[in-house]
Amino acid sequence: MRIRTSRTHAETFAMPEQRIPRADGNFSSYANHYYGAVEKFYSVQRLDPDGLTDLKKALDAWNEAYSKHIAARNAAEGARQAKDASKRALETEIRPVTAFVQGFPKTTDADRATIGITIKDTGGTPVPRPASRPLVSIDTGNRLTHRLRILDEGATHGSESRATRRARPKGTLGAEVYVALVEPNAAPPADPAAYKFIRTVTRDRAEVSFQSEQGGKTAAYLVRWVSATGEPGPWSETAQATVAA
Repeated sequence: MRIRTSRTHAETFAMPEQRIPRADGNFSSYANHYYGAVEKFYSVQRLDPDGLTDLKKALDAWNEAYSKHIAARNAAEGARQAKDASKRALETEIRPVTAFVQGFPKTTDADRATIGITIKDTGGTPVPRPASRPLVSIDTGNRLTHRLRILDEGATHGSESRATRRARPKGTLGAEVYVALVEPNAAPPADPAAYKFIRTVTRDRAEVSFQSEQGGKTAAYLVRWVSATGEPGPWSETAQATVAA
């Protein structure tokens, strides 16, 4: 009769090794812990530490390469964020310039095509020009600087004027700001063509700076709303203030 002997699972099959982590961060933690534990084991067992020389070299090489990788990845993320912020800033500057070019009376479709901006479709319903005018007030409290507040005269909304709500008219990109400098007590120019374009502002405030030699002169302002497609509205009343020297 054959006698069958039984063996335990551990005696029959070798236990599998712990799986080495695949993710770099987990792998790095595991590898450094592993080396420290093995080095201690060799010391306790009085084994020759030279047996770990190649392992230590490989660990050192990994730690250096991984650190450089992390630094490069962080630098790339920082560069991406800087790139995105610069892109947003540039787009912010492109839009008002485009609106000005679109609304400039001498701009042709050939100009638009060359610049790479929208050529207006004259076959459809034209985009209406802004109907209301801006209201302009000037803060002269700083030397060689004017701070403009630009509101919409608009229509009343119940007992509240739209001007008090700081909202530009619906469908407008912002306000085009023009300035002309004249001698003290001189009348401001009557012709809008005599005013210099400063910028298109998308908020209710704008700051205009002057050179030191311009101090004491009078700055006259004309402002108009411009639609998102570049159609300008009517001019504001002329607002003027002395440039504090």
